[in-house]
Amino acid sequence: MQIYEELQERGLIAQVTDEKQVHDLINAGKATFYIGFDCTADSLTAGHFMALTLMKRLQQAGNKPIALIGGGTTMIGDPSGRTDMRKMLTREDIDHNAACFKKQMERFIDFSDDKALMLNNADWLLDLNYVELLREVGPCFSVNNMLRAECYKQRMEKGLSFLEFNYMIMQSYDFYYMFQHNGCNFQFGGDDQWSNMLGGTELIRRKLGKDAHAMTITLLTDSHGKKMGKTAGNAVWLDPNKTSPFDFYQYWRNVGDADVDKCIKMLTFIPIEEIKEIEKWDPSRINEKKELLAFELTSMVHGEEEAKKAQDGARALFAGGGDMSNVPAVKLSDDDFREDSIDILQILVSAGLCPTRSEARRAVEQGGVTVNDEKVTDVKKTYTKDDLKDEPLVKKGKKSFCKVTC
Repeated sequence: MQIYEELQERGLIAQVTDEKQVHDLINAGKATFYIGFDCTADSLTAGHFMALTLMKRLQQAGNKPIALIGGGTTMIGDPSGRTDMRKMLTREDIDHNAACFKKQMERFIDFSDDKALMLNNADWLLDLNYVELLREVGPCFSVNNMLRAECYKQRMEKGLSFLEFNYMIMQSYDFYYMFQHNGCNFQFGGDDQWSNMLGGTELIRRKLGKDAHAMTITLLTDSHGKKMGKTAGNAVWLDPNKTSPFDFYQYWRNVGDADVDKCIKMLTFIPIEEIKEIEKWDPSRINEKKELLAFELTSMVHGEEEAKKAQDGARALFAGGGDMSNVPAVKLSDDDFREDSIDILQILVSAGLCPTRSEARRAVEQGGVTVNDEKVTDVKKTYTKDDLKDEPLVKKGKKSFCKVTC
């Protein structure tokens, strides 16, 4: 199976311009394509998985990826899918975040020997003269068409800043610039980016002629994809210092039953024929599928050794087997103790199981906290350092837990 047909089989492609040319160039390994990543944090999240694995698949088929770091566009902020304006970041913050992205991308993409490029749109966007930019690309954009774009329509009622209104122009200019300077003839992105991406394709054709072969493909962003990378209101990061390999594994281990086949197909590198056999498994093997998904993705990000530890720790907790030494542990500091003791609320906060003491209090009062499987009902319950010497397992609910020690 050739790569374009594989992308279709995996359910990745949502919309395409110039499908015949796209099909032929990608299958011939002659596409130079980009995907953009705005630097709004110092780590990529699980929500970036689809883009990262796509870049890897296409590179393995001989195509050349450009990982575009949005050092410039991050200073504006993409309004797509948002109900309010993004927090404004400093140039120093953005540069730091971009450096963090690069380290994580190198686990997926081979940048050696010019096999891929990593570019930063700050290198051309920040030096643009505003009036010159307006004269060069302004006539190519219809305000009426821009206001009809889905990424803007959903923000009109709550307010769309003029700053954000420029995002489509900046993103379009990126494609235009890389088409001319880096031979980039494809752009990929989520299907919620379709309007922004079409802007770039049309800009190239209007400026350089209809024969300029600039093409756009959007990846399918389904209901799971839109929430991917979020759990309990927090992001699932690729940085192990922000989301441990165990928690990363558990996120994918807890994917909904209806989504697990889709995630295996879209995100793993298991061959399609093997996936078709997995899809035929008896429903009683659903947890085996989830373990497979979690192990494959954790191995990809954190390495096979960490994936094995995470899997063993999860089995120790939930299946009655495995090594408890691989369960996440938190060491309490001396500052956590008052007069040689610590109360259950502080344990929950210091262990990261609750963000505040008030939420910890609610968890205890609702009967959702246990220490070594013994329910804690007294919010004033305290423990000495001697009580914690054997690293008791503290749980909040069914899925939040860790060993604590001091």
